[in-house]
Amino acid sequence: MLQKAMKFVLLQAVITCFAPTCINAQDINNSGSTAYSIDSCRQLAINNNKQLRIKAEKVRAAGYQKKEAAAAYLPALDFAGGYTYNQKEISVFGSDQLLPIKSFDGKGYSFDLVTGPDGKPIMVDGKPVPKQMAYLPKEALSYDIHNVFFGAITLTQPIYMGGKIVAMNKITHYAEELARALQDDAAEDVIYSVDAAYWQVVSLRAKLDLATNYVALLDTLQRNVKAMVEQGVATRSDLLTVDVKLNQANVDLTKVDNGLRLSRMALAQICGLPVDTEMILADENPTYNTTQHPESEPAATTYNMADVYSRRPDLRALETGVKITQQQSKVAMSSMLPNLALVGAYSFSNPNMFNGFKNRFAGAFSVGAMLKIPLWHWGGNYNKYKAAKSEETIMKLQVEDAKEMIALQVSQASFKTREAVKTRIMTRSNLAKANENLRQATLAFREGIMTADNVMEAQTAWLKANSENIDAEIDERLTSTYLSKVLGTMTY
Repeated sequence: MLQKAMKFVLLQAVITCFAPTCINAQDINNSGSTAYSIDSCRQLAINNNKQLRIKAEKVRAAGYQKKEAAAAYLPALDFAGGYTYNQKEISVFGSDQLLPIKSFDGKGYSFDLVTGPDGKPIMVDGKPVPKQMAYLPKEALSYDIHNVFFGAITLTQPIYMGGKIVAMNKITHYAEELARALQDDAAEDVIYSVDAAYWQVVSLRAKLDLATNYVALLDTLQRNVKAMVEQGVATRSDLLTVDVKLNQANVDLTKVDNGLRLSRMALAQICGLPVDTEMILADENPTYNTTQHPESEPAATTYNMADVYSRRPDLRALETGVKITQQQSKVAMSSMLPNLALVGAYSFSNPNMFNGFKNRFAGAFSVGAMLKIPLWHWGGNYNKYKAAKSEETIMKLQVEDAKEMIALQVSQASFKTREAVKTRIMTRSNLAKANENLRQATLAFREGIMTADNVMEAQTAWLKANSENIDAEIDERLTSTYLSKVLGTMTY
């Protein structure tokens, strides 16, 4: 029974026909210790859970990426600069140069050539010899480029990028929605885990009270049988049988107590507290009975699945994934469309050649347009687009599959919730009968009508009925919580 109680997680009823053996919630408050309610445990888990904090950071990162994508609409301003050291200078001429000079003869410009006695130009190596030459030394056209500094400030304004910028902005918008949906889904999982651990502690506390009361019953029976043995109306074998039962009950009590300690550690870990935190829960009240707690609403047999789909964060995440893949298809399509951008720049260097070759900074503006048209890539861009369309189809199929699974989840959760209510009603009825049976057996034993074995059978039946009732209460709460999760109506 201990293993079953460790598995299920919710409880509202404990034993009502025996005196309390542990402090109740009011005693906890009066003693000054903090009593953790289920809402406070949920809040602790949400605030301290590492995975939820990771999800929150992902939402924040998606918001930054959204702003980054929006910046692509605006012009980009960049600066680039550098320095180069060159070993040698640049020289236009390899040596000093002599240049022939033309003179004006009244009609135009012509070379003044050296002539011979016959009046004809003297030829040297097949070329006429001019009378005057201009001397141009090599150093006149040699430039110092040992140290070169250069830079440019550029302004780029996208005009048409094939629809890529618009698609990327939509992708980042949907990515933010996706991150929020995943955060909500993770929060629901955490809340469900908190509820499970919380009610597990309450459940094992009730099992501890039950085991304590069972030990008390056997202890009373042992004293009565021992007195009967001394009076000669019972045998030693009867006493040994009771002793064995009592020892086994003490062993079970120890197991339940150990399980309760471990379950408190598990709850503390989920809440983000040190595992050695002594978490006393507000619902740990051994005098608490099921009639004090409101009945859970009965589960319906059918639900409006369109409303369920709209509330499920995991399905919203998948549907957002479809929108993202649709935009990714447009991004892939943009690689096959022209790209046009306006470009402006201011370039400068030292040395510069804007007004002679001088070793000082100078620059100039330039404005232009850049057009890129994809012509032929051997089908690479087209296949990229088709692959993106296939991813879109896959996401749509995953959404349809998820809807079918959600419909099945809702049907199963609804059925289990209704069955848990029926089981709880039957266990309460069995508990009342077991209480009465134990009372009758105890009275009959005192009157000498029944044996100790009959009393132990009644006590065992009473223990089983109480344990089953606790498990039924746990199961009812668990199935109700799970139903609210699959319906998307869980509040936190």
